[in-house]
Amino acid sequence: MWAVGPTGEARRTGAAPARLVALSLATALVLVLVGTVTSRAEAATSCAGRLVKTVPFKTGELRVFKSRAYACAVAIARKPGPKRAMSVTIQPRGGGPVVDSGSYTRQAGPVTVHALNRCVRASAAIAGQSGSTGWILC
Repeated sequence: MWAVGPTGEARRTGAAPARLVALSLATALVLVLVGTVTSRAEAATSCAGRLVKTVPFKTGELRVFKSRAYACAVAIARKPGPKRAMSVTIQPRGGGPVVDSGSYTRQAGPVTVHALNRCVRASAAIAGQSGSTGWILC
């Protein structure tokens, strides 16, 4: 929009508010995207549900979570650092095990199984040390 100033010059009006709106929208978009990335990162490092069992061992810990119909396990290193052998396994009674193993710096897993009204057992190993739960959630 154009307007005539007090001295007769033509000047644009509404440019500053339009820039302010555009800047506000851009800032909001960045905040939403950063929040989404953070949520994905947090989701990747843990399981849904409530923590039901923690098994500490020398090089880390095994954490087992339970939601209504699922059980999930993750192995977390006590001290994140260089890549080393890690694995985590969870198995529902009457079903096959689900395993995540490889060389990781911080954690193995999460691994999830359907466990509605079923016992599960989980185990984890980090750099040669291990821990397991036995049958739980029965």
